[in-house]
Amino acid sequence: MTRTLHWTVGVDLTEDEGTTKARAELDMGSAKITGKGTARCNPSDVDVPAIGDELAASRAMKDLASQLMRVANRDMEAVGADTVPQHTGPGYGWPEAVT
Repeated sequence: MTRTLHWTVGVDLTEDEGTTKARAELDMGSAKITGKGTARCNPSDVDVPAIGDELAASRAMKDLASQLMRVANRDMEAVGADTVPQHTGPGYGWPEAVT
């Protein structure tokens, strides 16, 4: 049986005085999940708004993904299945630098 769904993710960004906030919303048709992320420009750094946008949006989408995984785990537990193991190490960067 073939099944096709269309889910939409929208990301809204706002920037005010060196702080960028992102809101990522996943519309699954029957439900919506919202993730949030923030990025702040260090006063000693050059202000590049695109970098703040990228950081805030990525953090909002990471929050959204975590929430979606929790929903999937709850649904799997409800039908008696094992849940997906959670990754506990760093998600990016050099692992040896994170100690």
